[in-house]
Formats: sequence, structure tokens, C-alpha cells
Amino acid sequence: MARQYYQVMNGLPVGTQLPLDTILVGSSRTRSSSSLVTDSAAGATAFSCVLKTYNGAIGVDQYKKPCGTVLEAAKAVGYHTGLVVTSRITHATPACFAAHVTSREFENDIAIHEIGNYTLGRTVDLMFGGGLCHFRPNSESDSCRLDNADVLQLAKKMGWNVGTDRASFDQLQAGSSSLPVLNLFTIDHMSFEIDRNPLTEPSLKEMAKKALDLLTEATKDSDKGFFLMIEGSRIDMAGHNNDPAAHVREILAYQEAISAVKEYVEAHSENTVMISVSDHETGGLSVARQNTDVYPEYLWHPEALRDVKNSTERIGPIIEGYKGSDKRNFVVNTVLNNWLDIKNASEVDIDYLVTPGRPMWDLVNRLGLLVSKRAQLGWATHGHSAVDVNLYAHGLNAHELAGNHENTDIGAFIVRQLGLDVEAITAKLKSTPMPQSAAAFGATPYRPIHYHHDRIGL
Repeated sequence: MARQYYQVMNGLPVGTQLPLDTILVGSSRTRSSSSLVTDSAAGATAFSCVLKTYNGAIGVDQYKKPCGTVLEAAKAVGYHTGLVVTSRITHATPACFAAHVTSREFENDIAIHEIGNYTLGRTVDLMFGGGLCHFRPNSESDSCRLDNADVLQLAKKMGWNVGTDRASFDQLQAGSSSLPVLNLFTIDHMSFEIDRNPLTEPSLKEMAKKALDLLTEATKDSDKGFFLMIEGSRIDMAGHNNDPAAHVREILAYQEAISAVKEYVEAHSENTVMISVSDHETGGLSVARQNTDVYPEYLWHPEALRDVKNSTERIGPIIEGYKGSDKRNFVVNTVLNNWLDIKNASEVDIDYLVTPGRPMWDLVNRLGLLVSKRAQLGWATHGHSAVDVNLYAHGLNAHELAGNHENTDIGAFIVRQLGLDVEAITAKLKSTPMPQSAAAFGATPYRPIHYHHDRIGL
């Protein structure tokens, strides 16, 4: 979908390739130990710990025991490490590389682990992303901690170079800025690309390039390099929302980051490899839709996404919180005509959107449906699917990933490439119990149906 959208919108030839197209090597199977349909926690733990585990598990095996990760094992033998995401830094995928909790819901504990306050000490040298609310004490209004721990202050005491805005990020320079560095830009997840204000939030490409520069400088005199995990996190979340306009822009932003990383790999081809893979597919997206009971048309309309100005996640809360005197006019002219480029909404759809008391996520879902119908794009679910996902690799020994693989094979490849001993890390983790304070505070247990959002920032 993203390739066709990009090609058509830019008047490019049919054979146009995006950066990932040039490094496709195979596919990855995604099942977890508890379901044929994985979640991000089990999927990322398969990469990080090289084992299958249950949905919701963060760096623990199916028996809820901690498992050593490739990031931790890399740090143990002298590599530098980094996590770059557009989600909360405590969200499932980044957490699985540097934390160990029995439920992905325990993000308060994940924050503590990620800065190094756990059995292994600090294992991460660089973190960029969102999720400040899990680092601030619950005495502050924008905190989502269950306790009064000030994790940012704790990080500073542990030697972290802490930043909480775009200005501090821009000041980071290879050669003059020291690691470890933690820069978080938003209270919750970072904004969708379609909503992002570049004055306050860097792009995924900018964060990736900055991380590469800082880690390269930090390892220039070492015989070890670095391990860096970069996630275009919000591709998944746009899929959960069935929001095609946000989805396509997230994918293209990820492609831009891939282009930068690929260029780096090619400049260091003798000892560097990049891997790109999803932990699962989200939404059951099909580039076709049957809008009527009669035999469907063979087409889709990428132009229906071109002039959409905001994500449905941004718009839904605005409709829900509207306090003006003419909600119908606001919905028709501002939301539909202007923000979503929908000029011919039905009275049924308008009535649905203006009905008082409509839950915010119902509004988000309806807006996504309206855009998807016009683009003739189909969705099977607001959750994940079990389909195999594409596997991409480029650089040293990338050919070893050719073909179809279990997701654990990708973690095993990283272990071989870097000469790691994750079993030794596992043994060390198991030697010291790690209390989980979120459980003691009565945190909500993991639910397989969720939208990944604790709060929405407008």
C-alpha cells in the first residue's frame, strides 16, 4: 500500500522501489507460545531472548522466569547499546530488550529496569522516544506512575544525560556529548507522523541518525561496535486504529529511517548488518475493499489519503470534547471536509459523530472506517493477525536470513553475529529475584485487547 501510494502521489514509474524493497530476503513466522496470534511483548521477546513465550511477557520465558537478552549480552562483552522508538520507551518492544517483568502492563517497573536499577545494572547507553509519564512521580499531574519515584532524577544520579525536549536533543553532538543519554519528548507515545510538530518532536530518521552518530563516536577506539534497536512503533498503532492515512505516513517515515541506516551500513559494510522485521502484522490490512453486496470493483484510491491532515486518534478526542454551539457544523466542515477531505459524508455517519456521549474510541474507529471506505482499503481486525511478515537484511552475512524463519531464528542470528552468551545472562538474572512493584500496587493485569494508549495529548 505505502509503495503504491508513494508512487502514485509522486508520479513515479510502476517499478519504483522503496528502501526496504531493495533488501528483502525472506519472511518471519510470528506465533507465541500461548497463541497463533502474537502480541508485541511475546514477539519482541522472541527476538531478544531467542525463545517463545506467552503474550504479554517482557523478557521472561513461558514460566515467567527472566531470560537474558541480546542487548544485555552485547553490553556484557563490551558493545554499546541503544533503543530508539516512537512509542513510550517503556512500551513492549523496547522493554523486551532491557527489562524483565511478567506483564507488559508493568511499565513503571520497566522504566526502572531500563535506566539500570536492576540485577545487571545499566545495560543501555542511549534511549530516545516517548513515555515521560512513567518517569515522573505520581505527585506530578502528568505522571502515570503508581508510586512517587522520580525516575528522571534517579537516572541523573546514575550518570544519565537526561533531556525532555527537542532542544536538548538538538544539542547532542558526537564528540562533545557523553553517554549514557536519555531523551524523552512526550508524556505518552510520540505523535503520529501526520500530527508531528517538527519543532517539538524529531522524526524517526533524525533520532536514528543521531543515535548512529553518538554510538559510532563512542565506539571509535573499541574493537567492539554497538547494538541498536530502532522501532517505527506507531505503524502498529495506526493499524490498531484502522487509520490508513496515519498508517501510510508512518510506513513512509520508517522507510526514510531505513534509508539512513542502509546508507550507514554500506559505509561500514565490512562489519555491520541491519535487520528489519515486524513482530506481527496489525489490522489485517487488505489493499482492496468490498463496499457493496455486488461483486467488488478491482481498485483502490490512494488519492483519498493524500489530503488527510490529522490522525483519527488526534481528531476523536476533539469531537468528544467539543464545547461549541454548533457541533454538526464543526464535524461537517472542520473535521470531515477540512481534516479528512471527506466532502460527501452520509447523514447517518454525521449523526453518529455528533451524537452526545459517544465514547472516544468509537469516534476514532468510525473516522477510520470513513477514510478506509473512500480509499477502498479493508481491515479484518483492530488487533493483530497471524500472517508471516516480511524479513529484510543488509550487510555482513545478511544472506543467512534468506527464506522463511521462526522469529526466534532472528535472535539466534544476532547471537551468532556478535558472539553472545545469552544463557550466561539468564543465569545471572535468575540468581537474584527482581520484585515487581507495579504488581504490589495492583496494576491492571495484561489484557489481549487494548489500544496501547494511557492518555491522549492534543
